[in-house]
Amino acid sequence: MYTKKRTIAREVSFSGIGLHTGENCTITFRPTGSDHGIKFRRSDIPDSEPMPADIDHVISIDRGTTIGIGDVKVYTVEHVLAALTGLGIDNILIELDGPEPPVGDGSAQPIVNALLEAGITKFDVEKEYLEIDTPMSYSEPDRKVDIIVTPSDDFRITFMIDYPNPGLGTQYTFVGDLEEEFVKEFAPARTFCFLSEVETLKNQGLIKGGGLESAIVFSDATNDADEIPRIKKALDIIGDAFVGKTGIINDIPLRFDNEPVRHKALDLIGDLTLIGVPIKGHVLAARSGHKANVALVKKLRSLYHKKKIASRFQKKKSDAFLDINGIMKIMPHRYPFLMIDRILDLEPEKKVIAIKNVTINEPFFIGHFPDHPIMPGVMIVEAMAQAGGVLLLNAIENPETKVVYFMSIDKVKFRKPVIPGDQLRFELDMLSFRRNTCRMQGKTYVDDALVAEATFMAAVIDR
Repeated sequence: MYTKKRTIAREVSFSGIGLHTGENCTITFRPTGSDHGIKFRRSDIPDSEPMPADIDHVISIDRGTTIGIGDVKVYTVEHVLAALTGLGIDNILIELDGPEPPVGDGSAQPIVNALLEAGITKFDVEKEYLEIDTPMSYSEPDRKVDIIVTPSDDFRITFMIDYPNPGLGTQYTFVGDLEEEFVKEFAPARTFCFLSEVETLKNQGLIKGGGLESAIVFSDATNDADEIPRIKKALDIIGDAFVGKTGIINDIPLRFDNEPVRHKALDLIGDLTLIGVPIKGHVLAARSGHKANVALVKKLRSLYHKKKIASRFQKKKSDAFLDINGIMKIMPHRYPFLMIDRILDLEPEKKVIAIKNVTINEPFFIGHFPDHPIMPGVMIVEAMAQAGGVLLLNAIENPETKVVYFMSIDKVKFRKPVIPGDQLRFELDMLSFRRNTCRMQGKTYVDDALVAEATFMAAVIDR
């Protein structure tokens, strides 16, 4: 396993045409410092800023992974990202004078060769990992797609594909040691598709730079004389064209018996790079493609943010996401006005779940009411609002230096009274966040009974 951060020793470039755009492009890899990360930049567009290679900048997964900022895009980045991760390179600037990296032979091998030619430099800085503690999954039942990530002390992949086409059938592969296996066992695996897919994509204006030299094309046609013109037209073949015994157009030999599933694993490695850090986990994937990969990455990226927040504010392990000590590092409130005891869970910028234990010692029970203690509705709303403030932890920088001012509270409803001995559970969802102003929907429960709800509008300002 790679343990130290890496970049390349010197600049290196190569050129070719993009798979979908068909445009010529020179891609240049440049070394950077240890805190740069992986970023792309379009050198052909004046003043374009570097784009981080993370899930927040993915703008399309249509037959490949595309990242962008505004109107500036880089198409089909997964092979480049797979090559970088396969070699343990996590700090580099990738400049392109066109919209899409060269497709080469449809594998990651040309990129790997260029990077190895440049040489690899190790920093004396430890890599950061996302360690998977509990299994998580993503499924698309209608397409029979399943991905599960389980705890592991290293990064591993088990991948299965299953096609009714006899040329493919069912195939498996396993990545057990990326450092030892990637260059020889997975980087050379080429992309593949079916003839009917080629026809569909060409009709959509895609794969302008594709051909038999950059992909394995499996036939879903016959070898009848009537089908040969169709094959030649779809693939722009000049000369002979036929369906081989393997089911591959023109019987182009495979580099591995299971080359297609190895390429699927290659794509997955590239897409997982979009988390922003490597993972320690075993990914088990069945019939997955870019759509499912990216959906999984979004969940893993959210988990990574949660762990970053917890490690920043929570120094000791706890069943809660944040205990009272972690809360007090963030919230400016103190007795008698700190109204939440624990943060049970947090989906950064999406949802927070918090609790408050209501006891008879609450100071407001002295007067509300001495003989019939009822928690004031305004205090329930205040506690709900404080829980909502934690939602901003990942939406702003240095949250411990900020304070949340509530601008409006709407649609407030109280369903049941709250009494000493109750435990309040607050669930707040972020509805929007723009220009340091957020809108949240909050609900408060005792056990499973809804006791209060409200919609909040708040502004974040410096303390």
